[in-house]
Amino acid sequence: MYFHASHIGEIKILEPCISNHEIPLVYFSKKRENVLVYLSNAIEKYCKETGFAFSGKWTKWGPYGFNEDGTQRIEEYYPNALADTYQGVSGYIYAAEKITDSGFQIQIPDAAASSEPVLVKSCEFVPDAYEAILAAEKEGLISVLRYEESSHAQLEWIEKTIRKEYEEAVDKPDYRHFIEGKFPFVKK
Repeated sequence: MYFHASHIGEIKILEPCISNHEIPLVYFSKKRENVLVYLSNAIEKYCKETGFAFSGKWTKWGPYGFNEDGTQRIEEYYPNALADTYQGVSGYIYAAEKITDSGFQIQIPDAAASSEPVLVKSCEFVPDAYEAILAAEKEGLISVLRYEESSHAQLEWIEKTIRKEYEEAVDKPDYRHFIEGKFPFVKK
């Protein structure tokens, strides 16, 4: 099975869209739990909650990686980021039996992409993405590195990385607004 997350319900065919890679693709994971992070985008959510007017394509925020065993690891880059991003957010996880592999090399474990439309086999409504992530964590399917558990070196890396991201985001007002709100040190 292949899994895809969306905030849009009742999709029967998943259509390729222009991706971060500038080509039309539909992204999937072979692991249901790995798509939970796509049920909410912290940048879009924060901008909408703070009334930030924006009409462009939302910048994606994906602070996750993978442990040595291939388990997805969600990382909090600021206090309570997990709850802040996912709590109260609902969405849908679509399953497909087969896809036409695009041949595009995605550097994410268990990920796949189709450049062709994909027929949906089933759809699962997720009433609260935060609760679903906590349940997957409890089952050992994913791990979460909470902000307060981060090492001093990790916190230094976060600050350095966010400062650089902020400087480079001159053409991404949504991303800059998010960074200013969640990482006030960038304005010092």
